[in-house]
Amino acid sequence: MALFFKHILPWSMALVSGLLCSGIVSGVFPAEFAPRVLNGIDVLVQQGYTPLSGKRVGLITNHTGRAADGTSTIDLLFRSGVCKLVALFSPEHGIRGVVDGKVSSSMDEETGLPVYSLYGETQRPTPEMLKGIEVLVFDIQDIGARFYTYVTTLAYCMEEAARAKIPFYVLDRPNPIGGVKVEGPMLDADKRSFIGYMPLPVRHGMTIGELAQYFNAENKTGADLRIIEMTGWKRNFYFEDTGQLWVNPSPNMRSLLEAVFYPGVALLESSNVSVGRGTDRPFEIIGAPWIEPTRLAADLNAARIPGVKFVPLYFTPTSSTHDGQKCGGVNLHLTDREKFNSVLTGLHLVSALHKLYPGKFQVDKVLRLLGSERALDAIKEGQLPAQVLREATLEMKAFLARRQRALIYRP
Repeated sequence: MALFFKHILPWSMALVSGLLCSGIVSGVFPAEFAPRVLNGIDVLVQQGYTPLSGKRVGLITNHTGRAADGTSTIDLLFRSGVCKLVALFSPEHGIRGVVDGKVSSSMDEETGLPVYSLYGETQRPTPEMLKGIEVLVFDIQDIGARFYTYVTTLAYCMEEAARAKIPFYVLDRPNPIGGVKVEGPMLDADKRSFIGYMPLPVRHGMTIGELAQYFNAENKTGADLRIIEMTGWKRNFYFEDTGQLWVNPSPNMRSLLEAVFYPGVALLESSNVSVGRGTDRPFEIIGAPWIEPTRLAADLNAARIPGVKFVPLYFTPTSSTHDGQKCGGVNLHLTDREKFNSVLTGLHLVSALHKLYPGKFQVDKVLRLLGSERALDAIKEGQLPAQVLREATLEMKAFLARRQRALIYRP
C-alpha cells in the first residue's frame, strides 16, 4: 500500500492542522516529547497548504515522506481538500523504499494515482508524465553524502520542471549527519553521473532544500524553486537532536550510526570488498574472503584515526558482494563522533587494503565513488590519508564560498 501511514490517527485533518499550528504535533506526542524540528511537510500543513491551493500536484516521494505524526505526505496532500494530487514519482528503491535494483512504474492501489518510477526505464520525469501537472513537490529524506542517489533525482526533476515551466517545491528535511562538517575530496568535473550529479565533496553538510538552492544557482538550472523550510533545525544537529522517528531511507541505511559511517565506508562499495550489505550491520563492517582480520585491524588501529577503533571479525553476507562467502574484516567502533571524520576513515581503509593486499584489492574501482583521480593516485603512491584530505580541503575553498550562499539555516 502506498499510503503507508494511512489512518494512524482517527482525527480530521482540520484538527491535526490546528494542533500543528498551536505548536504541538497532534496527540501522538505528549508536549514534552514533541519533535524539536518540524519538517517542510509539517510547516506546509501549518500553512493550510496555501502555497498549493487549487493546483494539480505531482509528488516526488517515498516512504520517508511523512509528517511528524507519521502520516504520509501522499495521504496528507491527497486528502487536503486544498490541492489535487494527480501523480506520484518514486526514486531508487521505489515508493516503499524496499526494492534493490530497477523499479517499474505502477498504479497506487489506495489513491488510483500513477506511480512513475524515476529509477527504471527513465531517471527523469518525461513530458508525458508531467502533462497536466501545475506544481511539482519533492519530499524525500537524504542522508548527507554526494553519491546517495536521491540527490540526483532531485536535480533531474528540477531540470525537467524548469523545461516545463512548472514551479518546484522542496519540503525540507534535516541532514541526519548534520550541517557543519564538510569532507572532501570534490568530485572531478568529468566524472558526473547518477551517483555524482555535479562537483561536490563526499560529505556536503547541506539539507535537501539547501542542495536544491545550490544546484539551481551553480548549475544555472533555472527552476522556479520554492523551499518550505523546517522550523527548529540547527546546523549542529544530528538526527537524534530533532526528536523525530528514524525511518530507514533505503534498505541498508538502518541507523544513524550507519549514516555517520556511510560517506567513508561506502567508498569501498564499487571494489571487491563487502561493506556489510547482506548482514545486520551494513556500513559498520567491511571484509573480503582474502582479508586476515587481526592483521587489518592492527594496521588500522596503529594509525590512531580520531574517533574510531577497529575490531577484527569474520562474517558471511547473504547478498551483494561475496554473497555466501566467509569474509575476514573489521567492525568499526565509534569512540568520539565529534572527532570522527568519515572520509578520512574511508581513505585509511583504502590505503590499508592497498598496502596489505596489493594483488587482491581492486583499488582502481574506488574511483567510482571517491570521484577524485588526484586523491586516489596519492593514496596509491603511499601518501598519508590525512595529507590527501588536507589537500582536498584546500581544493574545496571555492566550493565552501559558493555553498555559503545556498545555506538556509545558520549556526
